[in-house]
Amino acid sequence: MGTWEILILAAGLSMDAFAVSICKGLSVKRLKPRHCVISGLYFGGFQAGMPLLGWLLGKQFETLIKSVDHWIAFALLCIIGANMIREAFGDPDELNALFSPRAMLPLAVATSIDALAVGVTFAFLNVDILSSVLMIGCTTFLFSAAGVKIGHSFGIKFKSKAELLGGIVLIAIGIKILIEHLFFD
Repeated sequence: MGTWEILILAAGLSMDAFAVSICKGLSVKRLKPRHCVISGLYFGGFQAGMPLLGWLLGKQFETLIKSVDHWIAFALLCIIGANMIREAFGDPDELNALFSPRAMLPLAVATSIDALAVGVTFAFLNVDILSSVLMIGCTTFLFSAAGVKIGHSFGIKFKSKAELLGGIVLIAIGIKILIEHLFFD
């Protein structure tokens, strides 16, 4: 995967965190810069750490599943993308104005599980893992920090659109990986 593909993937992975950050911004009566930074650090940190963890796990099993790696990447990305699309049409999440570790940690873990699965696929693809996780973390930091501000300013109407777009992007990347492997390898 090239730099642009990783950047597009990073944007897609960031959409869950972006949507949750919008909700966090909605919940805040007086927005402070620290709200944006806290959201960015939690979500960006976990979105960077989970693919690295997934990559480490995937490397352990690389030789066992190398012949079906493209199908695994395709399936995982499509499942994650479809789940994001389904969530885009679901009920809005309950708003919580807290930015404490107790409030943010479960959200950061929940929104980064998909990044763990993507990290597993990275183990089977030609990916520079360090630059990839850095790009994913920084992208998510920016989206999350902006999401808090946008949520505070504009409201919940962007949440479902962000999840829908993120889901479509992840499915498109999964299809691209499968097509490249089946027809161009």
